[in-house]
Amino acid sequence: MPQLQILAGAWMKARKLLSNANFDPAALKPIGKAFDDAWDQVSPYVDSRPEAIEAARLKLAEIMLGITRCGTRDPRRVIAQAVRQMLAGPTSIGPKH
Repeated sequence: MPQLQILAGAWMKARKLLSNANFDPAALKPIGKAFDDAWDQVSPYVDSRPEAIEAARLKLAEIMLGITRCGTRDPRRVIAQAVRQMLAGPTSIGPKH
């Protein structure tokens, strides 16, 4: 049960980071959906330790915010760029154990 609570906390921290960004309400829903879709592609490469999951989710949220702040709002492009950055950079992302 504690691991489930940690995982839920990681999910909430990343979502809170996205929802606290300066986006109008109409933009938040697609950004949240894009985050979930990008996470589905990245999560198989994230170590199963709760702290690695939390770090990866927060990094993904930060990457996606950076992409959208640069003007890219098309969810497909945001997802593609974020996934590419997550899988290309040195992170705690690695094969699941």
